[in-house]
Amino acid sequence: MNSIPKFPLAQIIDQIVAWLKSNFGQALHSFSRGFSEGIETLAERLLMVPWWVIILIFAFLAWRAKGWRLAIGTIIGLYFIYNLKLWAPFIDTLILVIISAVVSIVFGVPLGIIAGRSRGFHTILTPILDFMQTMPSFVYLIPALLFFSIGKVPAVFATVIFAMPPAIRFTDLGIRQVPVDLVEVGEAFGSTPGQLLFKVQLPVALPTIMAGINQTMMLSLSMVVIAAMIGAGGLGAGVLEAISQLKIGMGFEYGVAVVILAIILDRLFQGIGRSFRTDDNNN
Repeated sequence: MNSIPKFPLAQIIDQIVAWLKSNFGQALHSFSRGFSEGIETLAERLLMVPWWVIILIFAFLAWRAKGWRLAIGTIIGLYFIYNLKLWAPFIDTLILVIISAVVSIVFGVPLGIIAGRSRGFHTILTPILDFMQTMPSFVYLIPALLFFSIGKVPAVFATVIFAMPPAIRFTDLGIRQVPVDLVEVGEAFGSTPGQLLFKVQLPVALPTIMAGINQTMMLSLSMVVIAAMIGAGGLGAGVLEAISQLKIGMGFEYGVAVVILAIILDRLFQGIGRSFRTDDNNN
């Protein structure tokens, strides 16, 4: 066994990374700087908004999504975060989660639609998604650091790669679960592929797609916290500092804030997904 040469996987990856950096390094650096400045500007603008206004906006969304109980819980939870003096890191984390989730959805849903309508693309994409979902989350930080250095941009990059698979898988699943007879009826009435997609398949698959979006949002939050290791900031930075300095109380405060944000986002998107299912059943 010792005579069998080792496959030079590490050297191959290093060569690929070196080639990418030499050919696209300057462009990536410019993009990273501009994107980072945009995130910082957005955070500054949101911090200028009174905290109670943001809480009321979340409460209104919660009420519309799931009723007054969630609205009251949202107000209590967000006020508790404000009371703990964690409003600024909360805003930073919220921005990173939303940006990462939106980018994951923008790329993931179309890929899921293609996979749901094309068996060949589905066959090719499935092992890639399996690889992405079984890869330890910390591994995604390595290419993010190599291409974008330290900061919020590599955090978004790593989070998008980590959180995208559920959006793809659930969209693919939702399209494939559309009853065949509905598709055949649409085709019988002369629907084009685009009309069939937007008027038959997507409306029926929307509750499943929303479940995937919910999962993407939750994975984005979990990865953004981990990405504090590469300078993402936000609530994750407080957790990391507490761990490194053994400040149990501080770590518990930041951890509770992360849990509150996760619960609010999860319940919001559950409520939205349930409303889609209700509308679908009524129709």
